[in-house]
Amino acid sequence: MRLLFVCVGNTCRSQMAEGIARDLGHEAASAGTHPPESGRIAKYAIEVLEEIGIDTSGLRPKNINAVYPGEYDAIISMGCGVSCPTIPIDVDWGLEDPHGGEKGVYRKTRDTIRLLVSNLVEGHTDA
Repeated sequence: MRLLFVCVGNTCRSQMAEGIARDLGHEAASAGTHPPESGRIAKYAIEVLEEIGIDTSGLRPKNINAVYPGEYDAIISMGCGVSCPTIPIDVDWGLEDPHGGEKGVYRKTRDTIRLLVSNLVEGHTDA
């Protein structure tokens, strides 16, 4: 499946989802409505992905305006109330933002995302 994960900052959940989805064989991207000017992903998001062997080298925050929604089979919001009038959100996974939390919080979020992405079946995004 071609998946797009969206949230506000595009530094934690959506980045982890992109990396996990790619690792599981999907074509995936992520974007945010307000990505940071620093262009950096949360340190713990990178670390917890690398702990389970996921390549993080291509991950970076991107603005939602840089993606074309028609290229994706499903567009999934991470749970941050993202409202994009020009981007049709197929489902909101309702995940709490680990930003600012301890590494264990990021691990829990990573594991939840991994389960949700693993359960995706073409046409069914609510795992």
